[in-house]
Amino acid sequence: MGGARTALFNWLFARSTGGVFILRVEDTDAERNRPELVEGILESLKWLGLDWDEGPIHQSSRLALYAAAVEKLLASGAAYLCNCPLEKYAGGDAAEPGDDAAAAAKNAPRRVVRCSCRERGATVATGAAVSASAVVSTSESPAVRFRVPLGVTTQFDDAVFGPREISNDEIEDFVLLRSPRAGQQQGLPTYQLAAVVDDVDMRITHVIRGADHLSNTPKQVLLYRALGAAVPVFAHVPLILGPDRTRLSKRHGATSVGSYRDEGFLPEAFANFLALLGWSPGDDSEFLRRAELLSRFSLAGVSRTNAVFDRPKLEWFNQQYLQKLPIDELLPAVEAGLRSAGIWRGDWAASGAGREWFAHTVDLLRPRTRLLPNFAHWGRAFFSDDFEYDPAACAKFWKDHRVPGLLAHLTDDLSLLKEWNHDACDAALRSRAERQGVKAGLLINAARVSIVGQAVAPPLFETMVVLGQPRTVDRLRKSLPAATASVAAAAPPAAP
Repeated sequence: MGGARTALFNWLFARSTGGVFILRVEDTDAERNRPELVEGILESLKWLGLDWDEGPIHQSSRLALYAAAVEKLLASGAAYLCNCPLEKYAGGDAAEPGDDAAAAAKNAPRRVVRCSCRERGATVATGAAVSASAVVSTSESPAVRFRVPLGVTTQFDDAVFGPREISNDEIEDFVLLRSPRAGQQQGLPTYQLAAVVDDVDMRITHVIRGADHLSNTPKQVLLYRALGAAVPVFAHVPLILGPDRTRLSKRHGATSVGSYRDEGFLPEAFANFLALLGWSPGDDSEFLRRAELLSRFSLAGVSRTNAVFDRPKLEWFNQQYLQKLPIDELLPAVEAGLRSAGIWRGDWAASGAGREWFAHTVDLLRPRTRLLPNFAHWGRAFFSDDFEYDPAACAKFWKDHRVPGLLAHLTDDLSLLKEWNHDACDAALRSRAERQGVKAGLLINAARVSIVGQAVAPPLFETMVVLGQPRTVDRLRKSLPAATASVAAAAPPAAP
């Protein structure tokens, strides 16, 4: 979810400023890299409509570029070899365990323990450039660390959080290149190195990412400068929290975009919802279609306050789009759902009466739908004669002993109508109710269950018109045995 929102902000910024949107796959962590997860991310971006200008570019195919950068850093003395055990720098940090938490608790500067290899590696920079291939082929298989300049501060401006400054004495000599593991030809680059080298090579001007990366930025600023490159503009966007104000996770429900796609959310509605998680257009506007998001998005509107994921609000957005989209834009999504449910008919696709009927029916149903599958499930009776009667609806509206007779008479009345429209159906039903001495509501509710199997549906007489006279009459007639059985089931047991 957070990754999708960040990608959306990047896409909106690039498109609204005439920039280039690059899709980069950071897959150098062999233990965490799984191709199926990458494919899921790409499919989610496509579903959201976030097209990219370059990529996907896989970091795993650019190892030579990172090795060349390491050679340059070693030659300049900006980096050094580290022969410490792997576990010491597994997290890229040479600080003592618990230092971060302790420092935060005391609001004190972070204590950093410098690696003893820092001084032993001081001679690496003297003489010719050191080959990165040689770095990883020695018997000791050292890693490579960045030599943080001490006694000074690192400053940068963030487009969201403003000026930032940190003492270099609080920055560890972070790992650039890991020592090779068993079976590896060379050590793999860390995120810090690969991201910066890619930014330089791809001429990145703006980096928009989650606020959890703020702590990485001073290290990367040092790297840009050590490589003689311009520092891009950083914009760190707020995190997305669950309703309990903790980091959004699976305990709050689905966290992948693909899950919401499968549930039946519209991609544009989902993107609209995501855009407002941490960004504001400057007023109370909420229903913002893609073109308006593009025209109004700016980094100035990004908040420093973490956003809270609100599932009911997401569903509200989806309902708004289902109700407000031009009907021709909604029809393809509904068609896909009906095809998946096996109840699509080809004559609804072609222009003409079939397509007009399909559009009218979807328009009738959409005010009462929340998700796309509602059309195929809740609204199934409008698209197929193969549907079931909802037991709760039967128990509520088919319990009066007069219902079977009323439905039988109504069936005959409707079959004799010369004109089939809203007013004619309305008049026929109300006339029958009056003649039988019952309230019209009793017959309306019973007939609705007969026709669509549900207690809740669009207005009955509009439903009759959409279904047509033959189908309406046929459904009423076929429902009589079920209605009779329901009345019998509701009757109190006979006295012994």
